[in-house]
Amino acid sequence: MNWLLLILTIPYFITLLLIYTHLRGIKKYPNSLKCCIRVSVIIACRNEEDDIRNILADIAGQTYSSELFEVIVVDDNSTDRTFEQSAGFRKISNLKVLRNNGEGKKMAISTGVDAASGELVITTDADCRVGKSWIGTIASFYNKYYPDMIICPVTLGPGKGFFGKFQDLEFLSLQGITTGSAAWGRSTMCNGANLAFKREIFIKHSDNLHYEILSGDDVFLLHSLKNERGSRIFWLESSDATVTASQAETPLLFLKQRNRWISKGRAYNDTFTIFLAIVTFVTSAVQAFTLIAAIFEPEFLPVFLLVFTLKSLPDFLILKNTAGRYGKKKLLRWFLPSQLVYPFYILGVSLSLMAVPLKRKLSSPFQKGT
Repeated sequence: MNWLLLILTIPYFITLLLIYTHLRGIKKYPNSLKCCIRVSVIIACRNEEDDIRNILADIAGQTYSSELFEVIVVDDNSTDRTFEQSAGFRKISNLKVLRNNGEGKKMAISTGVDAASGELVITTDADCRVGKSWIGTIASFYNKYYPDMIICPVTLGPGKGFFGKFQDLEFLSLQGITTGSAAWGRSTMCNGANLAFKREIFIKHSDNLHYEILSGDDVFLLHSLKNERGSRIFWLESSDATVTASQAETPLLFLKQRNRWISKGRAYNDTFTIFLAIVTFVTSAVQAFTLIAAIFEPEFLPVFLLVFTLKSLPDFLILKNTAGRYGKKKLLRWFLPSQLVYPFYILGVSLSLMAVPLKRKLSSPFQKGT
């Protein structure tokens, strides 16, 4: 049995090491090209009256010519003053503030894309902050390589205590896997808080966004595009293109957010993403089991230590690389305690989803040929 437990963790160990090898080859984009690409920035938001003006102020201060971009805020049925706060912002000349044509973030993004005039669409969230070269860097990268989709970096703002450090480390690991798998040509994840794509690509693949699931406007688009022969999905490595998102304020909000993220996994059809999810779940289960078994039966302690090593080594390498690129090396001191908590967190969130039904099927708001 001990050998079986060890064998179950080997696929995770090998896969994460391969992701790390590709992660090491990432090079920073110098952003030396000037361009005149027409860009549409879409912000889908709900009840964000306290944050929406901050992101709009950041966008108003972009170095990219204001004549070359528009901002489309889509209010998703807010019950506060998000719509009024957005509509009253006067520092962006090409600002559109719209009501969602339906309900949910996917319909809000679709509403924005339908109204967009830009060749390139960039999405972000109302609680994010961006630097002055954000649009210009993404547009320059697009102008140089002309990809169908650009996966851009996202980092979290500072948090407090172990919860804040755990949340930051977990997000860094997701960013590391996102980067490494994209560099490998096996993209698994992306983040709608900082994602760019051709407008025509979104319309073409809008039928595959699974409107019955609240989350996943970003990943379902990625997977649908990935299935298209000849598609070009690139990672953009640049601090100028990085978006800073807010941490979840409480553990309950954090778990609800992760539940939304993981819930979309039941509708995935991308083979590599499914494989990665399975080996992560299995390895987490084995680590949790051997840890508990070692507490009651000391003979399991060597097995737990071997399992812990097989999981932690590639995790640490990916986190060390990513934390270094994001200027967060100090977080690595929290790595070991986080590794002990992480398997139970993964199992808890995953198992809680089994009793949650999917919503009824909804259709794409785009008609074929539009």
